[in-house]
Amino acid sequence: MSSRTPAPAPRGDDAEPGTGTGTGTGADSDSDTATGAATDAVVAAVTRGRVRRTARRTAVLAVLAVLIVAVFATSLMVGRTFYPPADVVAVILGERVPGASFTVGTLRLPRAVLAVAAGLCFGLGGVTFQTMLRNPLASPDIIGISSGASAAAAFAIVVFSLGRIQVSVVAIAAGLAVALAVYGLAFRDGVVGTRLVLIGIGVAAMLDSVTAYVLSRAAEWDLQEALRWLTGSLNGTTWEEAVPVLVALAVLAPVLLSQARNLSALRLGDDTASALGVRVEATRIVVIVVAVGLIAFATAAAGPIAFVAFLSGPIAARVVGPGGSPLVPAALVGALLVLVADLVGQYALGIRYPVGVVTGVLGAPYLIYLIIRTNRVGGSL
Repeated sequence: MSSRTPAPAPRGDDAEPGTGTGTGTGADSDSDTATGAATDAVVAAVTRGRVRRTARRTAVLAVLAVLIVAVFATSLMVGRTFYPPADVVAVILGERVPGASFTVGTLRLPRAVLAVAAGLCFGLGGVTFQTMLRNPLASPDIIGISSGASAAAAFAIVVFSLGRIQVSVVAIAAGLAVALAVYGLAFRDGVVGTRLVLIGIGVAAMLDSVTAYVLSRAAEWDLQEALRWLTGSLNGTTWEEAVPVLVALAVLAPVLLSQARNLSALRLGDDTASALGVRVEATRIVVIVVAVGLIAFATAAAGPIAFVAFLSGPIAARVVGPGGSPLVPAALVGALLVLVADLVGQYALGIRYPVGVVTGVLGAPYLIYLIIRTNRVGGSL
C-alpha cells in the first residue's frame, strides 16, 4: 500500500488573489476604504467651513455697506432744517433746489464725504499696522504717527500762521517722518511688534509734550484753531479738504489691497512668511509707507480723530470672524464709526461736540480693557 505525502500549502506570497488565503488583502482594502471615507469627510467639513465663512463675510460686508449708505443719507437730510430724500437726490444730481442746494450741497455733502473717506483711511491704516505687527496696540493712535502729525500741525498754525492747505502738507510730511523714525528705532534684526509699540508710545509722549508747549505759547485765535484741529473735527469742511483725501484713497488703497496676501502671511511670523515666498522687509516698508500716507492725509483734513484706527480692526475681526483679509471690513467699520460719531456729536447730545470727542469716549474704555486683558493672559507691553 503506497502512501503519498500531501503537497505543502501555498505560502502567502504564492497565494492567488481572491482565494482568501493571503495575508490580509481584504483587511487592507477595508482600511483603504475607511481612510478614503475619513479623508472625504475632512474635505467636506473644510469645504463647508469655507462656505460658511465666505457667506458670513459677504453678509457682514453687505450689512456694513448698507449701514454706511443709510447713515450717509441721514446725515444729508437731518439738521436744523430737514430735507426730504427727493431734495437730497436732486442736489446730488446737480439740480438747483432752493435752500437745499446750499445747505446740503455746500455744507452737509462735503462733511459726509470727508467722514466716509477719513474713516476708510483710518480703518485701513490702523488694521494694517495691527496685522503686520500682530499686536492690537500697534495703531497709529498709539505709536506716535498721529501725535507727529498733530505736533507739526499745531506748530504750523501757532508759529507760522499757515493756512489749511499748508498745514495739511506739513502734517502729512510729519506723519511719514515719525513713522519711519519709529520703524528705524525699533529695527534690530527685524521689527518686533512689542518693541515698536513701546518706542512709539515714548515718541508719542515726547511729541504730545511739544504740542502742549506750542499751545501754551499760542495767541487766543491761533489756540482755538489749533484745538479745533487737534480734537478731530469735521466742522466747516469744504471740498478743498475732502478732495485730497479722496485722491489719496483712490491712489493708495489699491496698493494696500494688492499686498493683502503678503500682509496676511506676515501674521504667521517673518520666518514662515519668508518660507512662503514673501519678501518680508520690502513688503513691510511698502505697507508702512502706504498706510501712513492714508493716515496722514485723513489726519491733515479732519485732524487726529481719536481711536478710529485703533477700534476698526478689532471690531471688524469680531463681526466678520476668522479667515480672509481684514482690510476691507476694517475700512468699512472705520467709515461707519466716523459717520455715526459725527451724527451723534451734532444732534444726539444736546450740545454739539466734535467727532473726535465722541470717538475718544468710545475708544478709551476699550484701550483700558485691552491692556487689562493682555496683562491677565501674561502678555507684555
